[in-house]
Amino acid sequence: MELPARLRQGVDSLLEKVPVSALKQAAKTLSERYRAELRDGRLHMGEDMAVKAYLATRLPATYAAVRASLEALSEARPDFQPTSLLDIGAGPGTMLWATNDAWPELEQAALVEASAAVRKAGQTLAEGAIAARADWIAGDATIDLDGIKPADLVSAAYVLDEIVPASLPKLIDRLWRLTADTLLLVEPGTPAGWQRILAARRQLIEAGAHVLAPCPHEAPSPLAPPDWCHFSRSVSRSRLHRLVKEAEVPWEDEKFIYLAASRRHAPARAARVIAPPKGGSGKVVLKLCQPDGSAGERLFSKRDGDVFKAARRVDWGDTLG
Repeated sequence: MELPARLRQGVDSLLEKVPVSALKQAAKTLSERYRAELRDGRLHMGEDMAVKAYLATRLPATYAAVRASLEALSEARPDFQPTSLLDIGAGPGTMLWATNDAWPELEQAALVEASAAVRKAGQTLAEGAIAARADWIAGDATIDLDGIKPADLVSAAYVLDEIVPASLPKLIDRLWRLTADTLLLVEPGTPAGWQRILAARRQLIEAGAHVLAPCPHEAPSPLAPPDWCHFSRSVSRSRLHRLVKEAEVPWEDEKFIYLAASRRHAPARAARVIAPPKGGSGKVVLKLCQPDGSAGERLFSKRDGDVFKAARRVDWGDTLG
């Protein structure tokens, strides 16, 4: 997956005169903070150079995860056509760009972001490129949501991992109260990220939410540690991205986990592929999460006819109808 052309052009313009050496150091620091999941009250992107490092190295991967999550949401609810977006911890507007790509009829967006540096970058990137009216709001996800209006789509991507665990239930409650139709949460595809999504899933179901994706059911997760649910999306690296990361391969895989929950009943959902398919001569093995709440591997062969043909076409994260 690649960034939309206008977003890529905007990022290139912002980074045009930034020394690669400075980006490398800032990217290293940013990466260390993300990997450690530090919750020390300091903004990951509080400084201008950190924002530029994020744009160079993390934005493409985050966009890919968010866009893939929106694709799954759209597949689960083909009738969903949001005209308003509320994005908490908006960063440089990643969700705004992905939502606008999925639903060009989006009319307005409220983007809550604590870092002044990243808000400035987000406004610069979106100006003249996104038709929806975007209101950038200076605010912390845990304390500054009073007075904000509900939206059709409420989202928080790569935000829960920056919140002190004790504050998460209150935040999830606030997000759900602001959700007019559907709430989307996206987290890093780590065992810890999965646990945060599971906790949010339990809380939302208890509050009356209906799970749209990725789960084809609302039963407890059939997976148990050390196994965990997550997905992957390949991301194209720009030349600058490769230079900053000192990488030779022109792509990278972003692991993520997400949850889409709605106030509307979910239509019948198909089984979802929750691991890379294992192929062979005339056969394919898929690990499936089933609508009945179970999960496990299933072998498909030529004797299964059209079902086998469908099984050969699906990838990790897809549904098998």
